[in-house]
Amino acid sequence: MVKAYLRYEAQATFGVIASSTANIAYDSTGKIAIAPALEEVILWDLKKGVEVGKWRESGNKSEVTCIAPSPNKKDYAVGYGDGTIRIWNIKSSTSTVTLSGHRAAVTALAFDHDGTRLASGSKDTDLIIWDVISESGLYRLKGHKDQITCLAFLNTKDVEEHDVGVSSDGYVLSSSKDTLIKLWDLSAQYCRETLVGHRSEVWSFAVSKDQKIIISGGAEAQLKAWKIDWKILGLSLEALGQQENKSDDNMQVDITTPATLQRAINVYGQIPRQSRDRLVTIKFHPSGQYLGAQASDKSVEIYKMRDHEQIRKKIQRRKKRAREKGKDENEISEEIEAEDEFTSECLVRTPAKVRSFDFAPTIDVEKAGEIQIVTSLNNNTIEAFTIPISAEKKTEESQEPSRLYSIDGPGHRSDIRTLSLSSDDELLASASSSLLKIWNMKTRACIRSIECGFALCSAFLPGNKHIIVGTKTGELELYDLGSSSLVESVKAHDGAIYSLQVRPDKRGFCTGSADKDVKFWDFDMVQDKGSVAKRLTFIHMRTLKMSDEVLCVRYSPDQNLLAVSLLDSTVKVFYHDTLKFFLSLYGHKLPVLSMDISSDNMLIATCSADKNVKLWGLDFGDCHKSLFAHQESVMSVQFVWGTHYFFTVSKDKTVKYWDGDKFENIMKLEGHHGEVWALAVSKHGSFVVTGSHDRSMRIWEKTEEQLFLEEEREKELEDLYENTLVSQLEKTTVDDGEVDSAGKQTMETLKAGERLIEAMDIGDEEKNGWLAFENAKASGLPGQPPQRHPILMAMGDIEPDRYVLDVLKKIKANDIDEALMILPFSKVMSLFSYIESWAKKNWSIILVSRVLFSVVKTHHNQIVANRMMRPMLDSIRFHLRAQLQRQKDVMGYNRAALTYLQRDWKARNTSDFLDENTANKPSDDEKKRKFVQLAS
Repeated sequence: MVKAYLRYEAQATFGVIASSTANIAYDSTGKIAIAPALEEVILWDLKKGVEVGKWRESGNKSEVTCIAPSPNKKDYAVGYGDGTIRIWNIKSSTSTVTLSGHRAAVTALAFDHDGTRLASGSKDTDLIIWDVISESGLYRLKGHKDQITCLAFLNTKDVEEHDVGVSSDGYVLSSSKDTLIKLWDLSAQYCRETLVGHRSEVWSFAVSKDQKIIISGGAEAQLKAWKIDWKILGLSLEALGQQENKSDDNMQVDITTPATLQRAINVYGQIPRQSRDRLVTIKFHPSGQYLGAQASDKSVEIYKMRDHEQIRKKIQRRKKRAREKGKDENEISEEIEAEDEFTSECLVRTPAKVRSFDFAPTIDVEKAGEIQIVTSLNNNTIEAFTIPISAEKKTEESQEPSRLYSIDGPGHRSDIRTLSLSSDDELLASASSSLLKIWNMKTRACIRSIECGFALCSAFLPGNKHIIVGTKTGELELYDLGSSSLVESVKAHDGAIYSLQVRPDKRGFCTGSADKDVKFWDFDMVQDKGSVAKRLTFIHMRTLKMSDEVLCVRYSPDQNLLAVSLLDSTVKVFYHDTLKFFLSLYGHKLPVLSMDISSDNMLIATCSADKNVKLWGLDFGDCHKSLFAHQESVMSVQFVWGTHYFFTVSKDKTVKYWDGDKFENIMKLEGHHGEVWALAVSKHGSFVVTGSHDRSMRIWEKTEEQLFLEEEREKELEDLYENTLVSQLEKTTVDDGEVDSAGKQTMETLKAGERLIEAMDIGDEEKNGWLAFENAKASGLPGQPPQRHPILMAMGDIEPDRYVLDVLKKIKANDIDEALMILPFSKVMSLFSYIESWAKKNWSIILVSRVLFSVVKTHHNQIVANRMMRPMLDSIRFHLRAQLQRQKDVMGYNRAALTYLQRDWKARNTSDFLDENTANKPSDDEKKRKFVQLAS
């Protein structure tokens, strides 16, 4: 009989406040911070310090790499490590749109001014423009040679009218690690200009609110400023050439350089910055009056934009200093430079390195009297700062910023090195280099947070009221959970305490250390001076000297044996009572990092840095099996109580579940984004907790779903085949052009294309059967009506045309173009017959038009060469134009009706009156007319 196992599934992830892979953002109210948390996005209430929402897509295991808010203040675009982009709604916490086109992690996102288009940049060096409304990619722009780091739309509507003769679709600016900033014309879909002022990687840039200045930065000690000349930007190369020719006829034209040298973006100057580290983020404040620059250190520098009066005063002061020094003041240029316009306002210092920052959405800074910023730090914390702004003194005097809020409770500052569960599995202790945290397993809330040394091992003591922690400096620290205090600290060893375990009889514990000693301790109760109550303590009883550093100690459940693993890659087994040597387990090529003994005292599992797990018999010390378990060092192993099943965790970021009797890998649990250091298994294996370098803790819960090893192996092979197939499907041809299609072939698009082919096969079979029957009937031959296809009957006895259209509608909007690419030309001919039928019946005209456009674009040469298709194409053109004109008329009518209703509502709900001041009556010309909305 085939053995069945129960499957483990990821139940929850906790311990992450803000991961360092993406940027943080404010919501529209300025009260909630939207922070990346590995594959999730968490919404934090800054004032209360609590989680108020979480965005997670089931099945997604890729990290969040980029977050960008939409101008509608409701939607947020989130880029992931697998190249997908999801658009989340902050009110419903649901993902409404998924866009797939990049072949590597998304690194930059930007919406246009009305939120209908989205630009995305990636590590694959491509820039894709997406239509958010139709949920599809418009085109792919290629030109950068390295990862794209920042994007921004230049919106022509934000520029003064007399400056605009510009591209109707606007422009996009992109920066890259290839040291270049490129300006893309979206109407013609080409690179308009390339800025080459930087000598190192360009990591970020920002465009001012009036769309006139660009500030960019990289590894250089200064920020670079650029000016946008919209008059030149509005002229095409042909227009520039024409104006140059006209200038020869004595016409006054501002253009004096050849058309090929005329640039719309020119260097404005340099702005000094205090930090010498690489720049990470540059952002303008929503008011446009302030600029923030953040480097990869512990500070954010805030700059203020001077107004014209302040700049004039500065130039006058410069001339005055020149006169005092005896220089000619005429040599001092009156031309405004970038350094004159931007002055350093203050420096916000943080306790750890800043990963990203964002300004609060306050436009009227003078009224608020302060600027707020939120920062995500590299040590898994979020901090908000307020920078006071003096309204009276508009000078360059710096104001001291202050910390407003800090969220650091629900997570560790560094790697989680040890986990331990209480005896009733209700509490979890996690310890890192400086913190010991106690978690409630039901609510996953942090109920205690205690400062400790550099923890390497920990255990709950009997009664679950105390925890003992072994540190890197050799101390044993005893903590009382009730008072959240350190009860006792003992210098137990001269080296790091790598391992400790409470004895099975609950009366003591043993420790193993880098000082080559195994020490045995007993619990005791002592009474402090001046105290009535006794407290728990521990007393050193015995010491076992070893030949090398001790990495792990483990008792057998019957307390008969003690296993000790050493740095020399061996495991020594001793009798506990006499400490006499019993067995030596030799076979690992690198040191054994962890081990565990099964509940029946029969097996010992050892895991090593050599990536292997070995199972030994404790009766004779023979090696039952050596398993190549992971791709990296195996950090921990633990049996499920009452069974020979065990779990292992590794630096390869995976958790694996094994059968110790059959020596089979039951299943692999993936989800961590860093090395997995710690493992804790509940008493009867109902759940497993793992802790990782990514500072997250994950709970894997046992489900009732059965699992069979043969099916798991087949599934792994299928996944491997699919991944290989997708990589082969991806376009590998090198195209010299700047523009390409936005989509990419995935397993979903391949399956969607196959479903469409199957639907057309069924429809063609049904149509041909009825056509043959009608022909026979017309010829007077006897015949029976063809039998309906069972699928069409099951769908409600629908027509073949309707069935094929329904299958087409189920394909995601983003996948349609790539799914149609899979169709062979014979099926394309069949699809045209369906398109003709849909056009005649006025079914889903918008979708039909898109499919027609995509198919004609792909198979244009074959269609043109096929004369037999001419009548069908003429029919499609005639019917489709008629239906589209009808839709256009309906839309025009509806728009006119809505405009009328708007005017009517305004007329009914607003009243005019004259507000006259009786005390000081103004003249008739000064009387102001005010509009007041009255309740309808």
